[in-house]
Amino acid sequence: MSERAARKETANVVWSGSWVAQRLGVELVGDGKPDGDRELRDLLGLALRRNPKRAHLLVSNVLGKHVPQKPSVVYGVGFELGRRVRELLGDAEAHRAVVLGYAETATGLGHAVADGLGVAPYLHSTRRPVEGVERAGGFEESHSHATSHLLLPEDPNLLAGECGPTDADTDAYADAPLVLVDDEFSTGNTVLSTIRALHERYPRSRYVVVALVDMRSPADQGRLTEFAAEIGARVDLVARSSGTVTLPEGVLEKGRALVAAHEGAGSASPRATVEQGRRPCTRVDLQWPAGVPDGGRHGFTPAHRAALEPVLPAMAARIAASLGEAHRVLILGFEELMYAPLRLGTALEDHTDAEVRYSTTTRSPVLAVDDPGYAIRSRLVFPAHDNPADGPGDRYAYNVAGAGFDAVVVTIDSTADTPELHAPDGLLAQLAAHTDHVLLAVVPSYVPSGLPSYVSERQEPSMLPEPLRGPAFSSYAPDEVGWLLQDLSDTELEAPTEEREEAIQSGGAHYAESLPVEYQPSAQYQSLFKAALDLSAALVARAVGTVTETVLAERGARPVLVSLARAGTPVGVLMRRWARHRHGLDLPHYAVSIVRGRGIDANALRWLAAHHDPADVVFVDGWTGKGAITRELSAALDGFDGFNPEIAVLADPGGCVRTYGTREDFLIPSACLNSTVSGLISRTVLRSDLVGPDDFHGAKFYRELADTDVSGHFLDTVADHFDEVADAVDAEAKELLAADRAPTWEGWAAVERISEEYGIHDVNLVKPGVGETTRVLLRRVPWKILARRGAGADLEHIRLLAEQRGVPVEEIDELPYTCVGLIHPKYTRGATGADGKAVESK
Repeated sequence: MSERAARKETANVVWSGSWVAQRLGVELVGDGKPDGDRELRDLLGLALRRNPKRAHLLVSNVLGKHVPQKPSVVYGVGFELGRRVRELLGDAEAHRAVVLGYAETATGLGHAVADGLGVAPYLHSTRRPVEGVERAGGFEESHSHATSHLLLPEDPNLLAGECGPTDADTDAYADAPLVLVDDEFSTGNTVLSTIRALHERYPRSRYVVVALVDMRSPADQGRLTEFAAEIGARVDLVARSSGTVTLPEGVLEKGRALVAAHEGAGSASPRATVEQGRRPCTRVDLQWPAGVPDGGRHGFTPAHRAALEPVLPAMAARIAASLGEAHRVLILGFEELMYAPLRLGTALEDHTDAEVRYSTTTRSPVLAVDDPGYAIRSRLVFPAHDNPADGPGDRYAYNVAGAGFDAVVVTIDSTADTPELHAPDGLLAQLAAHTDHVLLAVVPSYVPSGLPSYVSERQEPSMLPEPLRGPAFSSYAPDEVGWLLQDLSDTELEAPTEEREEAIQSGGAHYAESLPVEYQPSAQYQSLFKAALDLSAALVARAVGTVTETVLAERGARPVLVSLARAGTPVGVLMRRWARHRHGLDLPHYAVSIVRGRGIDANALRWLAAHHDPADVVFVDGWTGKGAITRELSAALDGFDGFNPEIAVLADPGGCVRTYGTREDFLIPSACLNSTVSGLISRTVLRSDLVGPDDFHGAKFYRELADTDVSGHFLDTVADHFDEVADAVDAEAKELLAADRAPTWEGWAAVERISEEYGIHDVNLVKPGVGETTRVLLRRVPWKILARRGAGADLEHIRLLAEQRGVPVEEIDELPYTCVGLIHPKYTRGATGADGKAVESK
């Protein structure tokens, strides 16, 4: 966009500073050039804030902080300033320069200036301390609402002028020019104090100050030259526009009185709690490139820039795919996180016909006045949601409410994806009151090399990828579940059931090293599944509601659901749907692998700890049998701090857990099938030649089975019963919360008894409960089925599968489960005949 077109875009019929100018006598005066006054007013409006040091606020129309603007305009202004700096320095010096931006307002502007220079590494100051990162300096910004700035480069040589874009001798980069970028140059105090502090520690011969506007008074204009002479360095200034602000006597007191009067009249838009049940946000899986920082807090190099640029269109396409029919879209960044959402916005402009705007949230409190002559027309107030070091407080989003956006894409780093963000008075809820569609895009918070994964910010270990999501992996919608797995779809892993059983029982292989051939249900079996679903959907819905309400009551308002793949995944999706349907909560949900005898996926736990508080994680499974996985999880978590080893299950017939929907052993229809009721995902795989020390466990996506997939049908059928079971759920959850729910381990005792009575002598070959018995018939070589005498419809599919495989069903008068499946205790292929079906009972 041309400069002239940009001015036209930001111009208003009424200048957005006239309200303040008329009441306080504040004036903006251009630099005396033709159209200087108009250009300055096109760039800046005026607002008031409660600040004891400066009542007025210069509000930029092209910065993308307080005023939503086209991303291409915001980025283009900064990029052009970078080009001007390159011309000033010359190619050789520009090649060695380092760019430093100011938090929070100029972090994105500084990034764009570095891009304009083309080869410069970038760092911005931060107000977020990061445990384990050594401070390379800091300074105070006297007029700011939050004054303290930290400098936390990953490379300690960055500010010393000893780094560069190549591996050449570091002496070649000594005395590199330092480019300091801020949105405005008002008195020069902040920049001069920064240079003074850095010059004492890292002296150099040249500095360049960059700003959108140079608004120094005549008295301040000579200070830059005097300061340069004092420190013995050259200090240049590059600004898009220049002028002055004239402030009449007593303006500070008048401004305070004006703010107080309008806040008292209710124009300050205090925080409101948004009613429960509003439409929740939709998560967008950006698939942010591994190793690319979320911003310049610890440094952003030309190599990072080169890795980001080619993937921006694909990330924008993922956002566009979730926008629906939105015509006016806001990309809303988060405080210091300005560059990532800005570049997503520029890419989205190229990918959609929708009108795209960009702005960010802020710490700075500003008075809102709904008047066309005032720069801040509306404000949203919400609690801080990144666990700030200076404690909780209010945060703000300006000119969003009432601006006609029919979709808002909230872009944050993973550190800020906290319960406060999703709370009833949080940012997402506030936005939901003013737009039809709220999307959430999370960029992984960068962890500098050498830091442990368990840092206080819950940042992402750089070697771990983002979760896999549908439709690329699984038939579930992308917001339903993120799979912390690697995709092994192109690897041949299936083996005949009989071969697998022989290898497993002989000790030659572990069950997780291969996959059974996926069972393809006959028409008769599919009819049984549908009948079972119709019969039990309400019971499943009731159990889903009960276990979810119990979790919410005991584990906080926003737990992180982590399903044990695969059987736990449909349950986790249903729990997430219940929380959204009944409470308007958008719970994070992931699926991880746990393998009996080998533990849970440690890398998945590290990823979870990097993105969430481990104390918020609730592990979810479908049902308990004898409790082997319950014990496995407890043992596996010994080496990981903060995780609660308790599992929440839909059904607990084994008496193995405290958190459950029911302890009845009833038919859960998702147990009747394999991948075709679990998002077309296989059971998980752990094999040393496929899963390295830094890899997630693996699984396959059976895309070829899409025609027989009933995953969505199962979920929708159960969810359709949520309203009708709500009263029963409330009563049951209340009763359970008051009851003694200590595990009895009755199931384990029963399994041990059955193992001995039938001469098996191995509890791993005894699979109690309807779900586990179904697995035996679908995946293993069954010996016989024990069924409680008189069990009816819950066992119809069991009887059909047993008949198909030639397995005897023995009815028992006293059985603590509806049924128990026994795996052949001494299996060889000869034990069941050449076809693996004709089982001979011995």
